[in-house]
Amino acid sequence: MSLCNFIRQELEEKNGEDKVCFKELSKPGKEPLFKLEEKEMLKIPGIEEVKDQTPENWYQTYNLSLDGYSMFPQPDTISEEDKVEIVKRFLNGLEKLLNPKFNWTFIRPFKLSLENCVRCNTCAEACHLYLASGRKEIYRPNFRSEILRKIYEKHFTLTGKLNALLGEEIDITYDLIRRLFELAYRCTLCRRCVLYCPIGVDNGLIARELRKLFSQELGWAPPEVHQKGTRLHLKAGSSTGMNPQGIRDTIAFLEEEIAEKTGKKIKIPVDKKGAEYLFIHNAGEYISWPDHMEAFFLLFDAVGINYTLSSEPLGYDGVNYGAWYDDVELARIAVNHLKIAHSLGVKKILVGECGHAHKVFCVVLDRLLPASSPLAEIKRESCLPLVWEIVKSGKLKLDPSRNDFYFTLHDSCNIVRLMGIVRPQREVLNRIVPQGRIKEMNPNGVKNYCCGGGSGFAIMGSLNFPTFRKKVGIKVKLCQIMETFQDVLKEDKIKLVVATCSNCKGTIREMEHTYHLFEKYKITHCGLVDLVVNAMTDIPPFLNFEEMI
Repeated sequence: MSLCNFIRQELEEKNGEDKVCFKELSKPGKEPLFKLEEKEMLKIPGIEEVKDQTPENWYQTYNLSLDGYSMFPQPDTISEEDKVEIVKRFLNGLEKLLNPKFNWTFIRPFKLSLENCVRCNTCAEACHLYLASGRKEIYRPNFRSEILRKIYEKHFTLTGKLNALLGEEIDITYDLIRRLFELAYRCTLCRRCVLYCPIGVDNGLIARELRKLFSQELGWAPPEVHQKGTRLHLKAGSSTGMNPQGIRDTIAFLEEEIAEKTGKKIKIPVDKKGAEYLFIHNAGEYISWPDHMEAFFLLFDAVGINYTLSSEPLGYDGVNYGAWYDDVELARIAVNHLKIAHSLGVKKILVGECGHAHKVFCVVLDRLLPASSPLAEIKRESCLPLVWEIVKSGKLKLDPSRNDFYFTLHDSCNIVRLMGIVRPQREVLNRIVPQGRIKEMNPNGVKNYCCGGGSGFAIMGSLNFPTFRKKVGIKVKLCQIMETFQDVLKEDKIKLVVATCSNCKGTIREMEHTYHLFEKYKITHCGLVDLVVNAMTDIPPFLNFEEMI
């Protein structure tokens, strides 16, 4: 079944759709309340389904009681006294979310979204997780919101308290809260649902605020985003674990490799005072995909961009996992970024091809910082308009025939839907690839589908969560890619998914490895800047996909 047909399928045609009684979520039990049914899920022709191999003993050891999956590897041995305390702390945390003293960043849109849903369920058909699951009701964007809304009404509104006396509301139990925690991580925070909501209810924000509550009040967060994410970032200087000496050694290596590949001996500026830009990227690119970083440095050198990198702890890694789950963790990292920029005396922070870094630097920080702070004066902007300015300036000699591939463009949610940067990347592609080679996904632009790896999904590898990601999270985007290249799928020519986000590229890379896309169909991916540099005629061709796979 094609993606379009699957999405257009009438709800009444679906076999055995769940009709969930919210009270069921309060009941104790180890067995999953809901299970994915293979026969109902999105199927992709030519793609072999991932098998679920969850060990039986996990159901007793861990809490898989929502849907059989979890990203939280903490053994679920909670005493009755602790369960009572967890309920108490959860309600205390919810009260804080509703108090501007404790939640100044997003309290207004959060409260408006919590209080004003009309329950039309329009958001459901916009959600890639809901669709890929076969329209399981628990994956509706407003499902978790409705649970929180019922808790809020029961404890913080007169109407809710009256309904509770009549026995019409759900019971607030440990089991409900534990399942709600899992539900907060059955959302990639892509916010496509907001775009389709007729009154603008932000269910993605509600999911993110729930994550914040669990982190700050209960200390619950996936280890990959907390211990191995923000905590490691603050301790070592990077979420990769790379320390300042490591980044200096890496930059020296990149200079040598650039000279070897291109014959150009360039100097990558580090800790340069008074530059126009402090360039900050995802540090994972330096380690695992250095070609992408080399492309930026070659481009900047070719047109004389006045920039610098920082070797200070945190200054060379633009990722900020706090964006996914905790404002306090986000602030600890982001404020350090701004202090480094201020100490270097740069005019702007330039954000590389990293969607979540775009979100933190260009959107969230405007809500976080007091307007009177000198740090708020530091401008922060995306690299994409700058790349477009460079390409259209005519300073580069570009040969589109060097990019002799088929293309599609994946629109990264935090860059496109959150920030509205839609045209620059397309204008660049139109200048650097042969005519007729770009195949737009449908839908695209602000109506794009998430890659399936947003909000930490791409890196959460605990327990059997990777299986959920592969069976549900990435399926709609994978289906889109396959359908976009459908008419050239069997041709022996590389088909490139261009993505301007490290996280998206990582998720697409997982698709390639899981489903053998390059071996079968010559489908792979790259960043935008890589293609610009590959088209530059004063250096040898830059990309070698056979080596990069």
